[in-house]
Amino acid sequence: MVTKDEVIEQYDIEAMDEADNVDLSEDDLENGSKGQLIKRAGQLRDRRNELNQMASERASKRDDLNAKTREKVDEAQEHREKRDELNEQVQEHKDKRNELNAEANELFDEVEELKQDMELGSGKSIEELESEIEDLEFRQQTEVLDAEDERELIEKIDEKREKLADKKEKVDDTSELDELVEEAEEVRSEASQHHQKVTELADKAQEHHNQMIEAYREADDIRDEADEMHELFVEAQEAADQHHEDFVRVQKRLRELDKEEERERKDERAEKREEEKEEAEEIYQKFKEGETLDTEDLMKLQKTGLL
Repeated sequence: MVTKDEVIEQYDIEAMDEADNVDLSEDDLENGSKGQLIKRAGQLRDRRNELNQMASERASKRDDLNAKTREKVDEAQEHREKRDELNEQVQEHKDKRNELNAEANELFDEVEELKQDMELGSGKSIEELESEIEDLEFRQQTEVLDAEDERELIEKIDEKREKLADKKEKVDDTSELDELVEEAEEVRSEASQHHQKVTELADKAQEHHNQMIEAYREADDIRDEADEMHELFVEAQEAADQHHEDFVRVQKRLRELDKEEERERKDERAEKREEEKEEAEEIYQKFKEGETLDTEDLMKLQKTGLL
């Protein structure tokens, strides 16, 4: 099983160092000065952008790996379909081979039955009978025999001549047998051809099966890498989201501080206007009492609208 560190090394991606992350405590947020918060916001923004870039690169590599996984699965499926197609052909040739072998066996059985009917496989051969007849005739011609022995010898010669004639007649009538043997051998030969196709196609089907298994194995390996890359993406994205959330919190706090400062400035301006009004009223009272006013006093009266 591939590990995250192996994926980082294999695909040459930047590892996320948590030491580079920017922390934001509630105390920092509530009690930090405006200058400190502005600095922290910049740090959070920069780290967020770095993490978003890191997450984007990891997501891209994850998507590439998922695409390669799909390619391998498609490749495996192609081998599966080719294997199944070849296996169908194997079965067709097997069925035809078995059918032809059965037909050939029936023909060879007929051959054996015909041989038995013709008794070609039993008794002595033509050559043996001819040789025995020659020996008996030679004996008849060269030996002096009494009448009884002569008669027995002649009977033996006649018997063997009858067997020879019968054997020759059966041999002359073997055309049907020869045709049957030839047909049986042709059917057997055709069955052998189908058997050869079974062997060839089965070997090819096995090759595609092995390639299918290998493609599925590679797909599983790449999918594991894609899953680890996704975990790395999630890790970077979650860290980026946290930095963005903290950045938004700091920005909100800065706006609150700006509003507080604005309220303070408004209060100061109102207080100043009230003081100026009181001072102007005192000056105006002096003016009514006949005191001489200088230019600065007159400007104060004009500013407050009392003159």
